[in-house]
Amino acid sequence: MLSIKDLSYSIVGRPLLEHANLTLAKGMKAGFVGRNGSGKTTLFNLILNNISPDDGEISVHPRWRIGTVAQEVPSSETSILDMVLSADRERADLLEQAEREQDPVRISEITMRLADIDAHRAEARASSILRGLGFSAAQNAMPCSSLSGGWRMRVALAGVLFSQPDLLLLDEPTNYLDLEGALWLEKYLSIYPHTVFLISHDRGLLNRAVDHIVHLEHGKLTLYRGGYDRFEATRRARRELSQKAHEKQQAQIAHMQKFVDRFGAKATKAKQAQSRAKRIARLKPVEVMLDEHSLPFSFPEPKHRMASPMINLENVSVGYGSTPVLSRITQRIDPDDRIALVGVNGNGKSTFAKLLAGELKKMDGVLQRGKKLEIAYFAQHQLDILKPGQTVLEHIEPLTPHMSEAQRRARIAQMGLTTEKMGTLARNLSGGERARLLLGLITFNGPGMMILDEPTNHLDIDSRDALVQALNAYSGAVLIISHDRHLIDATVDQIWVAENGEIRVLDDDMAGYERSLLTRINGNNRQRASSRKGTDNARGTASRKKERQAAAARRALLAPLRKEIQQAEKQISRVQGELERVTSQLEDPEIYEDSPQKVQELSREKGRLQNRLEALETVWIEKSAALEEAQTEQG
Repeated sequence: MLSIKDLSYSIVGRPLLEHANLTLAKGMKAGFVGRNGSGKTTLFNLILNNISPDDGEISVHPRWRIGTVAQEVPSSETSILDMVLSADRERADLLEQAEREQDPVRISEITMRLADIDAHRAEARASSILRGLGFSAAQNAMPCSSLSGGWRMRVALAGVLFSQPDLLLLDEPTNYLDLEGALWLEKYLSIYPHTVFLISHDRGLLNRAVDHIVHLEHGKLTLYRGGYDRFEATRRARRELSQKAHEKQQAQIAHMQKFVDRFGAKATKAKQAQSRAKRIARLKPVEVMLDEHSLPFSFPEPKHRMASPMINLENVSVGYGSTPVLSRITQRIDPDDRIALVGVNGNGKSTFAKLLAGELKKMDGVLQRGKKLEIAYFAQHQLDILKPGQTVLEHIEPLTPHMSEAQRRARIAQMGLTTEKMGTLARNLSGGERARLLLGLITFNGPGMMILDEPTNHLDIDSRDALVQALNAYSGAVLIISHDRHLIDATVDQIWVAENGEIRVLDDDMAGYERSLLTRINGNNRQRASSRKGTDNARGTASRKKERQAAAARRALLAPLRKEIQQAEKQISRVQGELERVTSQLEDPEIYEDSPQKVQELSREKGRLQNRLEALETVWIEKSAALEEAQTEQG
């Protein structure tokens, strides 16, 4: 069990955790969410004893092994497979002991322990994990030094998964994965035999791989049952209930205050007025749940109106040196196109993006661009254009030679960066803040097209939603490379696939593409020859019919749910009225002198009403969450 009690921690006087409490039992799988910079990674460092808390305590079961992804796998000549195998320190130590041990009894003990931990299947298990994360059998024998930083992070992830710690701490594990790898990880974590604590802003992962959500907000940790969609619905319902309770209390206070103001000076009513004034003073304010909303994004509209096609490709090939990565590309992009480019890593998605952005030249074929077309290209390597020693304001000064500082600050605010961040050096910005700054810089002059290669890697969920809204408000063309299903579903109307050295249009939606990837992951590969297209379409039609029938059945559930919610609200209102009546009588000083027995009766009645109110509010929250979840499933 992981237990956090009354934990507090501050950085440079800014509290991140204030008397926070949390318990994760054995086998729980919890997603950890909260705004960028709220302290999620800091809590992981506290659990790992990398830093010490200001107050409170963290305790982990004494026999639990804690595992987390190393920041970087060394660039050594050790093979990828051996690097993963070495992550299980007990197995490695036992094998080393077995080689030098001469005592028959000790050799027998080592052999038995190796059997207990299933050591004979270690290579097969490590290879299976590597395959799920995108490594081929041939790559397993390659040295780690041959990999880029992103792929070495995959090796680090494979290592901690292979070691199977009792408490698995993962911080944004999908950032270096393609969609296929992310889907594989979802399935792996959903059946992981031990406790998982997972920082992520990937809705798909948080909906399918965990059974609880831990929310960090205002320094507190709150545990919710279910995946992210259920957490969001439950939190929304609680917020609405707290708002209603607050409004009702304010109306009650206003009514009593009006009586006090009107009759406070009249002798005949003075006693009642004083009683009400005391009630107002004793009322404990109902707290309203407030959300920590992210600042919005805002992209300038295209400076030039482009004709169709904006970009036209005919039999284009592109690659590096004399080796083509993609060939026979024949596609067109129009000014209002919204395209998602998907495909397994290594199939040329980023190569195609660089071709469109002008960072790579075509090797063959015809590529035509509109003469006045300006393209904003966002990719992780583009973050290198930021100057670590310059402030945010200094970054936009070259783009705004004729603007006043106030005008520059206004433009920075449109990027979603606060006033306090405008004088911050780029090296001191969070990953999400650097992404906002880069997006603002590359779109500053109103491009006609945006190419976004994994733009959400460092953004929290609220910021991702803000990006979705900004992209939908932008009128230019957009091409997105991402494993973020929510971003794709909410912003694009075409899906292109990079596969087998080509770029093709997918005649399906993301759900269908994910199903095909899961089929591949599960080892049930099927041929998709053109001769079967008619059969596939028929199956798709039958599938859609079943989906419509299921949706109709779900809609039939909404009416009774709404009715139950309305009934609960009426009962809550009635009980609150009775509770106010009883409380009012108990606050009358005379009753304690005239009828002590009546006081006891009223006190018991007040307790009964409070319990009844709490039960009704619980029903209201659960029914509201169920309604929200049903509506979400219907899309």
